[in-house]
Amino acid sequence: MADQVAAMCDQLIKAVNVMMDPETDQIYRLEALKFCEEFKETSTFCVPCGLQLADKAQTAVVRHFGLQILEHVIKFRWNNMQQQEKVQLKECAMQLLSTGTHTILEEESHIKDALSRITVEMIKREWPQHWPDMLKEMEALTSHGEAQTELVMLILLRLAEDVITFQTLPTQRRRDIQQTLTQNMENIFSFMIAILHVNVEDYRKLKGSPGHELQVRKAHCRVAVATLNTLAGYIDWVSLVHITCGNCHLLEMLCLLLSEPELQLEAAECLLIAISRKGKLEDRKPFMLLFDDVAIHYILSAAQAVEVVERRYIFLKRLCQVLCALGGQLCSLVGSDVEVEVPANLSKYMEAFLAFTTHSSQFLKSSTLATWGALFRHETLSKDVVVVDKAIKYLRACMTNLVKTGFPSRADNPSCEYSRVDFDSDEDFNSFFHSFRAQQGEVVRIACRIVPLEAFQIAAEWLQYQIACPIDTGTAEGLCSLLSPSVVQWDAMTVFMECMVAQIFKNLEEEKLPVDQSMELLQAVLNYDTNDPLILSCVLTNVSALFPFVTLRPHFLPPVLYKLFKAITFEVGQESKVSSVKNVRRHACSSIIKICRDYPQFILKMFSGDAMLTNMEKCSLMEALVLISNQFKDFAKQKAFLDELMALVVAEWTSDEMRHVLWDPAMFLSFVGADQVVTEQSKDTDTAALNRGRLSFCLYAMLGVVKRARWPVDLEEAKAGGFVMGYTPAGAPIYRNPCTAQFLVLLPNLLALIRTHNSLYMPENMARLSVTFSRAHEVMDAEKNVVLGKRSSLIFPKLFLFVFYIPHILLRSKYYLFFCSLYLCSFHVLGNAGLSLQQEFYTIERLAEEISGSAFVSLDHVPDHRLRPMIHILICFSQQLVVSCPQEYYNSLLCPLLGPLFAYMLQVRSPGEDEEEAVCQESQVTQEMFEEQLVRLLTRENIYMTLLTLSFTSLSWKDTTNCHRTASMVCWTLLRQVVGGNLLPEAVTWFYTSVLRGLQVHGQHEVCNSALSQLAMLIYENLRPRYVELKAVMTQIPNISVEALDQYDHRLMDPNAPKVGDKKRKDQFKKLIAGTVGKALCQQFRKEVHIRNLPSLFKKPKPDKDLLPNSEALGLAALFSPEDNTL
Repeated sequence: MADQVAAMCDQLIKAVNVMMDPETDQIYRLEALKFCEEFKETSTFCVPCGLQLADKAQTAVVRHFGLQILEHVIKFRWNNMQQQEKVQLKECAMQLLSTGTHTILEEESHIKDALSRITVEMIKREWPQHWPDMLKEMEALTSHGEAQTELVMLILLRLAEDVITFQTLPTQRRRDIQQTLTQNMENIFSFMIAILHVNVEDYRKLKGSPGHELQVRKAHCRVAVATLNTLAGYIDWVSLVHITCGNCHLLEMLCLLLSEPELQLEAAECLLIAISRKGKLEDRKPFMLLFDDVAIHYILSAAQAVEVVERRYIFLKRLCQVLCALGGQLCSLVGSDVEVEVPANLSKYMEAFLAFTTHSSQFLKSSTLATWGALFRHETLSKDVVVVDKAIKYLRACMTNLVKTGFPSRADNPSCEYSRVDFDSDEDFNSFFHSFRAQQGEVVRIACRIVPLEAFQIAAEWLQYQIACPIDTGTAEGLCSLLSPSVVQWDAMTVFMECMVAQIFKNLEEEKLPVDQSMELLQAVLNYDTNDPLILSCVLTNVSALFPFVTLRPHFLPPVLYKLFKAITFEVGQESKVSSVKNVRRHACSSIIKICRDYPQFILKMFSGDAMLTNMEKCSLMEALVLISNQFKDFAKQKAFLDELMALVVAEWTSDEMRHVLWDPAMFLSFVGADQVVTEQSKDTDTAALNRGRLSFCLYAMLGVVKRARWPVDLEEAKAGGFVMGYTPAGAPIYRNPCTAQFLVLLPNLLALIRTHNSLYMPENMARLSVTFSRAHEVMDAEKNVVLGKRSSLIFPKLFLFVFYIPHILLRSKYYLFFCSLYLCSFHVLGNAGLSLQQEFYTIERLAEEISGSAFVSLDHVPDHRLRPMIHILICFSQQLVVSCPQEYYNSLLCPLLGPLFAYMLQVRSPGEDEEEAVCQESQVTQEMFEEQLVRLLTRENIYMTLLTLSFTSLSWKDTTNCHRTASMVCWTLLRQVVGGNLLPEAVTWFYTSVLRGLQVHGQHEVCNSALSQLAMLIYENLRPRYVELKAVMTQIPNISVEALDQYDHRLMDPNAPKVGDKKRKDQFKKLIAGTVGKALCQQFRKEVHIRNLPSLFKKPKPDKDLLPNSEALGLAALFSPEDNTL
């Protein structure tokens, strides 16, 4: 046999070398791999060959394969081995641990990992029942040297990970091992702490030693690192008593190790896990010892170095997290029932925390925000003088932190070096900083509640400084760019100002407001004059932010309005259509609308117009006027005002020319110039550009009026103003909107535009497009990124954005934006009409037929990226057409409107089940991903409506998000409404099998599994008594226990059967349908590992007899007897 083993080992060594040789041909490598795998599966020489190959005389590659063979035997053959063979293999494995390795510094890490895996696999199968002395044997191994000590730590760590973290064992085995670990945890922790203490002391003694002693020092360091890693695997779940015992000796040791450069990272990770623990407040009280002088001193000292070395930087991140976790414990304990006082060293802690907030790394700054917010919100701590003082310092730190600097591609700030470690690109940094600034804004608002006047003073100083500073364009020539130093400073200051003003009005009485100082600031801003559009945009934001103070000093209103109106006609030289100029104009228009919305009565008598306006500005100002007209509170007066305001729009929209254009796709394309060729050199024809502007102006003006015109909120004012035209049977008032008459006149051509737009995708109309417009209907890359969940660098067109202010983008993008915005705006008008007009809208004659005849025409030709927003706006958009529809119009409007749409969606838009495998270029793969995700999103928009077939069919679509939402929120809610009716048996069977089919597709995902199992049980328990067909479906489930099914059925059908608790009933049903759950692709070809249960050690025997067999013997009856007078 020895010769056979030796010969086989030679063949295996050759095969391993062939597999690992980079020069080997692929065919030979596959043959060698096949030989090795067949040997592991079939050979009877696995154990002797594995042991021989694992000998330390072999190369590391061969040794690792030998250990893999042994691991394979333990995983897949252990249950069939004789007891003697198991004992022999266990002894050989222990021998490998004690003498089968090189020194700790020489041994390969993958060999150590393989040895620990083998030992842990045996522990999982035999401990503690058949291997009671395992812990003692591990402890004895540590006396053999540093290499063995490290292996023991690796074994203990992997055991904790498999049992606690990953839970890769059957329930009973996991429970046995976990309970045994828990029972021995005091000894295990003492053992690990002792190992750590000894090796750290030896490591320190040899610090600075030369030659051989240096290697010994490194060995002790390696053991200490392994021990810290193992402690980290246990600290997360053991009882807090073990962590805080001995007056927090472990935590004290970890704090001391923060000063050791080679151990500080692992020590910080252990400390972080410990301090982040939840649990009873009483158990967490010892954590307050970390606010003592020694611990704070070591934490402060450890944070001093500033070099950007990766390991050092990672340590700083962990240390920052430690301080954050410590702050979390402080907020939980102070002011709680455990009566913890504010620590005396709070100032030192806050200084350390503030140091991280002012660090050059943007990531470290962002890590502190949640803790700052918790401290400033805390009822007790927020009033402490230390926290109040640090709130002021934090606000001053924000003057730096809010400034957008630190791009990884640049070198103009110390934070750039750290950003190159944290971010892969400027786009990643942009995405991070967007979120970071939003979080900062929230914390600034909270801090302003604590120190409102100090916050105002800081903002005032900052604003005055910016006004006094000359404009620095940086590397940009002429006007500033987005990254110019002056722009980023103005931008940051503007964010701070907006956050501050909003809070100061909420937290100070009117007499305490710094009105005079704010008026001085506002005057300085109004006097500030600049021709740089980016700076001017920030100036306008400051004007809007300070406007609440104007309500207290009304004489400042005219200069404010003058500033805003002047910005509406802003231009640089003779240019009025460049992007930055248009942004300033739009900003000014939005500011006026916001002021009119928030202070309509204050501004009613002060409003004036301006003649030098583009269509965009005209629409914005018209919208502002509509908001102001709401304050008339007189129906006739407001209607007359709106009639006058919209006279030109109504005349334009209802003209014969526009009617012919809107009703005929060919004329429409010619009208907007889509059948004309336009090049980069030749300007777009003036007529076509004007026509597109006319269409956009009419639509956006229409939307502004429909969206903003309202009746008074107060019922009495509405009645007095003539806005109430009746009452519903339930007594609710029926209002009338002053813009209804105009809308009814505009509606026919609006529906015609929608119908014509849908028809543009038909082949004959697509053929009419010129070369310039040939791709105008295709989806843009920016929109693809939105659908795919990516952040786009191009600003996607929003609702109130006209499409002609971006002259430098591609022509295709320009024309795409036109068609896109026109289409979206049409449906926004229609959707808002239901909310604004209410009864007057829903009583329009043949409304359902008119909408169906326009919005749902030619849907077969409408691409998905246009169909989705139409459905989203028209049907599912909150408070839009369907949501705002009164219940009495469901049958006359919603059913005829939605029925055909749902039927179409079910027939056409279901994602395909079959997917072909093909080798595609990257662009093709992205396009397929986009189309598939778009179909999912499209379908998801209407999945929550009232169509049972669609909802149950979608359970098996390859979309886990949709499956979970539909199973948990939609299916049973809908089915429950018809359960009491006479459903066809075929329909009941289909509903139930649809759920089981969903389990087959998504059952491997725990969240989906839970929702689908609950849905299946609800259907079965509610319908099984009347439909025996459901049991027939259950019997077809693979591996179902017919006996268990009969028992479940008996309890369900027999009212006299003993009742079972909900949890037990759910578990029983889940076991019945377990055979329907499919496997994930990554699990389908994986070989199963079976670990047998051992006799349980902790099962309590049931008592043989009643503990109180004879109550009379205890005298209970006599105790409560009225004749007993002994009491």
